Amino acid sequence: MNEVKEALRNIEQNYRLFLQQQFTFIGALQRTRENAHDMIRPVASVGQVQSYMDHHCNNSTDRRILNMFLNICNDLSKLCHKLETVHSGNNVTNGILERCKLLLSHSNDLSTIRAKYPHDVVNHLSCDEAKNHYGGVVSLIPIVLDCMKEWVTHTEKLPRHVLYNTSGGSAISEKRARQDVPARAAISQTPPSVHPEAQTSTSNKDGVQAQGSMHVRKKNLNDTENHSGKLKGPWKPPGRHA
Repeated sequence: MNEVKEALRNIEQNYRLFLQQQFTFIGALQRTRENAHDMIRPVASVGQVQSYMDHHCNNSTDRRILNMFLNICNDLSKLCHKLETVHSGNNVTNGILERCKLLLSHSNDLSTIRAKYPHDVVNHLSCDEAKNHYGGVVSLIPIVLDCMKEWVTHTEKLPRHVLYNTSGGSAISEKRARQDVPARAAISQTPPSVHPEAQTSTSNKDGVQAQGSMHVRKKNLNDTENHSGKLKGPWKPPGRHA
């Protein structure tokens, strides 16, 4: 999301520079329309501006300002695609993105759209220019910028688990990872199991120790009996003495 905001700020900065040259932009459109003998219909699409620049632009100043407009529109289109990868989508945010993509389409008719307050781009045109020629094309960028700001506002109000990781992870993976944390913690608290060989070695050692203890007790018993006089030596059956 931070990358999206940074990209949006950069586009807005470029648009402010373009906005300071709106009269230059209108002059370039006027001259290229004359060269194209296309003075009746309004400038109603991004593709139309592209065609004027490619085929009917005779000076570097006009080419520079027309190219600046087209570059801003292209950056906005790229940002639209980036927003789709950042957010999993709901009805509101998807609707905003679809409108942005439609407005920025090279073939879309812009003649009826108008940027409203606080934007004053239309107010800088004459009544004839605003109504019949350039009202739509000068309104395109500010309207799309407003839509993208609206997208950011709606997205920031949504829970974080519906956002995609910009590095490529999905919301489902992120949620599953959080659910696995308690399980991993429980596993880490379980005492480690003893290796079967270690168990066998311990059992053998215990058996040896038990046998040793029995041997010691038996030896002590024999020594006690010998000491008490009950058994002075090896037992012999009764018989004649020589």
